[in-house]
Amino acid sequence: MTKVIDITDQNFEDEVLKSTLPTEVDFWAPWCGPCRMVLPVYDKLSEEYDGKFKFCKMNVDENSQTAMKYQIVSIPMQMYFVNGRKVDEILGAVPERTIRSKVEEILSLP
Repeated sequence: MTKVIDITDQNFEDEVLKSTLPTEVDFWAPWCGPCRMVLPVYDKLSEEYDGKFKFCKMNVDENSQTAMKYQIVSIPMQMYFVNGRKVDEILGAVPERTIRSKVEEILSLP
């Protein structure tokens, strides 16, 4: 069972910006083929990094306020947050090793 959390404009601050864990947000939409391609990767990593790293997804069609705030113009867009600050991003459907490498890099930050 996936541990990826569906987030909305209403709970973005609590789930992402106030999270005690480093957090990834996958900005996506159901009609986006590349977005659907990477969803299983986040499902897998959310299980693997449970308790160490938080994985979230946000449907940009249903949550335009946050998408506009972070200037999401292309999807899939993955943004990474630590202590309420955006620390990195990856645009596009990338291989699992790229995402895993980014997660490991963020976990190694002081």
